[in-house]
Amino acid sequence: MSDVDVLIVGAGPAGLTSATYLARFRRSVLVADGGKPRACWIPVSHNMPGFPEGITGELMLKRMTAQATEYGAVVEPGRVEALEIDGDGFRADLNGRSVRARAVVLATGVVDRKPSLPGVDDAIERSLVRICPICDGYEATGKAVAVIGDDDMGLREAAFLRTYSDRVTLIHVGEGPAPRAEEAARLGVEVLVGPVEAVRLRDDRATCLTWGGAERSFDHVYSALGTTPAVDLAVRLGARRADDGRLMTDDHQTTSVPGLWAAGDVVRGLNQIAVATAEAAVAATAVHNELRRAEGMVVRD
Repeated sequence: MSDVDVLIVGAGPAGLTSATYLARFRRSVLVADGGKPRACWIPVSHNMPGFPEGITGELMLKRMTAQATEYGAVVEPGRVEALEIDGDGFRADLNGRSVRARAVVLATGVVDRKPSLPGVDDAIERSLVRICPICDGYEATGKAVAVIGDDDMGLREAAFLRTYSDRVTLIHVGEGPAPRAEEAARLGVEVLVGPVEAVRLRDDRATCLTWGGAERSFDHVYSALGTTPAVDLAVRLGARRADDGRLMTDDHQTTSVPGLWAAGDVVRGLNQIAVATAEAAVAATAVHNELRRAEGMVVRD
């Protein structure tokens, strides 16, 4: 068994930012890197503060990892298989051993529900299929854009993308009723109903084959199929969730479980790197201050 001040579960932007802050607070920090976070899907981000020329998700994470480890944080590949309360701290199962931590920061994120299409991973890497219009909608300005959706979220996302283009098509693939034609028309969104049978990538365009083999080409295809929050570890501890299934936290990113903080996409709110890093800074500072209180290193009232 190994002991650390803080265990951080997840090595995306929120987890690595928390690690940097806590390591600079001179805390012993272990980051459990459970695999590629969704930030790895970013071909080039142009809305990351400080990078006007853009930066890839992979390079961003590489730099954030180097920054955290420079100050002593340890980033270890592996998934936390179990997490339980142990006295005044927590015990986690990681890579076949037990790790005891005084506090835990969950930065486990969400999993995107990608369209069931052949070659979809390659299409995401080439930025032909996209998952975040807030992140990269600007790059779709004036382009032919398709949105794949199976519920009301599809029309909402299509309407949002009208900010950038007047050529937005919603492909409704859900079993439920399609959006009302008059509402879609009012928003300036074309609606097609039927399953997407295939996506062909030709140069820098995505050609979607739908109902009965009819063919349509788009510059970008957005998936509006939603996400699944990675909250299993927190739920087993009894953490409260919001209506969308993500974790509820207070102003200091504390969950309803004492000693357990959360930051990033796993917390209800906007799925953005800038938001995740801000939440991580708040969480890390709160963790450090709580540990200081436990150590008797705060001024008494």
